Amino acid sequence: MYTLFKIIHMSCAILSIVGFIARGALKLKSSPVVEKKLVRVLPHVVDTILLASAVVLVVMSGQYPFTTPWITAKLFALVLYIALGVVVMRIAKTQKVRTIAYVLAILTALYILMVAGSKQPWF
Repeated sequence: MYTLFKIIHMSCAILSIVGFIARGALKLKSSPVVEKKLVRVLPHVVDTILLASAVVLVVMSGQYPFTTPWITAKLFALVLYIALGVVVMRIAKTQKVRTIAYVLAILTALYILMVAGSKQPWF
């Protein structure tokens, strides 16, 4: 069962990041596609499955935040990633702020993937 949840988690992580990159690019171009219902709703479905599978994996492995450094690093980076995503998609008033937040969000997502792969919070 652990392997199944890990595959689900990894698949949703890739879908979530690729989806954010696409939606962010659309937002930067002020495309009306970003306002379509499916484009707004689907990321929430993917992210809900992603977070649910993360909780299952944490419980199954016994590696909890604040006791396992790499899980803690992923958790804090996730909060930053979400905050930056909110800036990109909703809060930013200028294109410059939106672009900076977009780049930082992508870098944060890459950090999360690197921590997940290495099981180390720092390289």
